Amino acid sequence: MTGLDARLVVDRGAFRLDVTLTAAPGEVVALLGPNGAGKTTALRALAGLTPLTEGRLLLDGEVLDRMPAEKRPVGVVFQDYLLFPHLSALDNVAFGPRCRGASKAEARTQAALWLERMGLSAHAAARPRRLSGGQAQRVALARALATRPRLLLLDEPLAALDARTRLAVRAELRRRLADFEAVAVLVTHDPLDAMVLADRLVVVEEGRVVQEGTPSDIARRPRTDYIADLVGLNLYRGQAEGHTVRVTDGPVITTVEDFTGDAFVAFPPVAVTVHRTRPADTSARNLWRCEVAGLETHADRIRADLTGDLRLTADLTAAAAADLDLRPGAEVWATVKATQTHAYPA
Repeated sequence: MTGLDARLVVDRGAFRLDVTLTAAPGEVVALLGPNGAGKTTALRALAGLTPLTEGRLLLDGEVLDRMPAEKRPVGVVFQDYLLFPHLSALDNVAFGPRCRGASKAEARTQAALWLERMGLSAHAAARPRRLSGGQAQRVALARALATRPRLLLLDEPLAALDARTRLAVRAELRRRLADFEAVAVLVTHDPLDAMVLADRLVVVEEGRVVQEGTPSDIARRPRTDYIADLVGLNLYRGQAEGHTVRVTDGPVITTVEDFTGDAFVAFPPVAVTVHRTRPADTSARNLWRCEVAGLETHADRIRADLTGDLRLTADLTAAAAADLDLRPGAEVWATVKATQTHAYPA
């Protein structure tokens, strides 16, 4: 059996992590979740830095549960890189092969090749303090890959970068992961990093897996409020009957899907049209009386938080928000067309 097959159970006081992870060689899996969900604990357990309370950890059929961290065929890229400040970029990368038994000359040769692949040959002699954030991140990645790991762990690898550098390094990291033939596990709380870099997402909340699937599956069919917020959807749970879903403790939402049973229904904030008075003529099948609870700038739009018949968010252009004279406490009507909703079994 090749690839990763793990059940990670870690007890830390009142917190219990219980996560099952599988991945095939060449697959990039992203662990996604809010702060405190257990993502970093799972990564440390895979690396051998945190012992398992119970469970299993198999990599290419080999049992790693009790193997010391330094002997595991695992490469790790930490959030703040953890480069050795007294070593050059070349010697930082050479450190991995040296730990695996390579001679000094052989390790430095391998390191030079990896720096060349990363476009950093000109910085081989530079120490970490002389490197930019993007350069330091690439040195850390080269150091991890130079050991030819069968499992690559990336702990928030882009978190320390500014927005412009993050864009370039994300693209570079995507190319490197596409060429990586073993298993890669990415830990992040950033949905864009996860969507761009991963083949499959595993969403963890309170130490448990709440949903997993391809990025498109997760984005289209969120199953918790956290995931819905992450992908930017209004999400409700209720009972479907025909083309309607009665929201738990809420109104009925008309949909285009036709089924019966426990259901989720979702729609994006841009699907919501806001009116100051009840519209007399509208083709929208869904109409709710609401009150503006808050307003904030969201990208190039104004996001309105609405409460009332249904709590929801609506995205409007700045011009539309101004024309409607929206302000906290204002009474409004919100409409959504049935064709812009998506209902699916819970």
